[in-house]
Amino acid sequence: MATITLLYAGILGIISIALAFAVGSQRGKTKISVGTGQSDVLFIATRRHGNFVEYVPLALILMGLLELNGVSSIAIHSFGALLVISRICHPLGLKVGATSHPLRAIGTLGTVVVTVVMSVWAIVAFF
Repeated sequence: MATITLLYAGILGIISIALAFAVGSQRGKTKISVGTGQSDVLFIATRRHGNFVEYVPLALILMGLLELNGVSSIAIHSFGALLVISRICHPLGLKVGATSHPLRAIGTLGTVVVTVVMSVWAIVAFF
């Protein structure tokens, strides 16, 4: 059983719901039910959530498969912790007009690194 991945999936699930709630809240404030209209705040909220759902599912699948294939608990916790930290940093740094915010860069880099490392580990484990 992938119990460590279960922990991180739960944490990331809560983050996803928080990001989705922020979108819903902005939709209520702007009265825009579909799309983002001319609202930069709604656009950023949707991209924060969208980016999360674009990257986190694959990372969790890789993490769970690695755990099920006997990768050490230290490695799985390391992957999970880096992913959680990265996915908290990214939306905090994703702001209108701030393409190079440090938190966005940390979130992006952390997500990419953990996904690439787990992907390569999965390929190596296959062989």
